[in-house]
Amino acid sequence: MSLVIRLSKTGKKGERRFRIVVNEKRSRRDGKALEILGWYEKGRDLKLKKERYDYWVSKGARPSETVFKLIKQ
Repeated sequence: MSLVIRLSKTGKKGERRFRIVVNEKRSRRDGKALEILGWYEKGRDLKLKKERYDYWVSKGARPSETVFKLIKQ
């Protein structure tokens, strides 16, 4: 099972709200997540459970390029 940490779209039409989730690589973008690690909205702060993020990375989950850039900031 290959795990990935990526963004999942939520909110109303035209709004940019995303959840940061741990999911299986082959599952759908907005499908059921293993765990929700935080959220991101453009123009606002990023909320992330850093200890859970580190836990999933230690278990082999790879962040997507977008998530990696957001966390690096």
